Amino acid sequence: MTTGLPSLPLGQRLFPRRKHDSTGSKVLLVLTVIPVLLLLAITLALVIKSIPLLRDHSLGSLLLGTEWKPMKGLFGFLPFINSTIWVTVLALIIAVPPSILTAIYLAEYAGKTLRSVMKPILDLLAAIPSVIYGVWGMVVIVPWVQSRVLPFASRLPEGFPLLKTSNPTGFGILSGSIVLAVMVTPFIIAVTNEVLTAVPQGIRHASLAVGATRFQTITRVLVPSTLPGIFASVVLGFSRALGETMAVLIVVGNVVQMPSSILDAAYPLPALIANNYGEMMSIPQYDSALMGAALILLVMVLILNIASTLILRRLMGRVRRAW
Repeated sequence: MTTGLPSLPLGQRLFPRRKHDSTGSKVLLVLTVIPVLLLLAITLALVIKSIPLLRDHSLGSLLLGTEWKPMKGLFGFLPFINSTIWVTVLALIIAVPPSILTAIYLAEYAGKTLRSVMKPILDLLAAIPSVIYGVWGMVVIVPWVQSRVLPFASRLPEGFPLLKTSNPTGFGILSGSIVLAVMVTPFIIAVTNEVLTAVPQGIRHASLAVGATRFQTITRVLVPSTLPGIFASVVLGFSRALGETMAVLIVVGNVVQMPSSILDAAYPLPALIANNYGEMMSIPQYDSALMGAALILLVMVLILNIASTLILRRLMGRVRRAW
């Protein structure tokens, strides 16, 4: 049956397809390269802005220095780096176990009604601005730490140095970590839940068919097979916590010191940048110092992501070999 339309040779019919494929691949390549170029541009800009500071101070004195006195030309970043690590690590210690257990419950035990209710609630918690979390922490968490945790810690013997402090205000690492933990929990739960629900039902049925209980199926089959995805959710929460500014700035105390207790006040790098950026032009080298702080924070995030990528590859290799 003929349509009355001229029939093109095979080569001419294939050529437009090849041309479209080539154009599409080039467009996708450009879109893929843009994030890499953006990262390089940000890093280069921060390095250039930090050069005036590096001309007058060695990198070792900046990273290991403990004094921050811009009026005297002292720019020691170690208290800020130390505070950032303290707040972030404690936040993950608080957030990760309940988040993973909650995700397991939602994926394996909860009914459809509870799942349908929890999903929009998690989305809402993830969408709340960080400043609101910070105000909530100042109104609720800080008074609770001051009235409950500090009196309890003062009665403990000397064998608990992490709970000993001279800070009576309640503003400190613990308050900031609790607020951060609440902020990152929805992300960890959502990603872990999606990873667990993506496991085919046949794997669950096969485990149950050989006599395993539901708990054994979860701990010995589902969690090991989804460990890379669970680890990725934790890394996502870690990255969010590491760079958080407003919520931590409000409740962490903002005192330049080397913390030795989770009840001490601290001063993370994001809070340093946010607090002082408006004043940076009034003091020589302040602009460069704050750009250097931003560069240090960027390098910390890059190191975290590179290390997590390497660990994730090893975990995925183990899962493939196990299956």
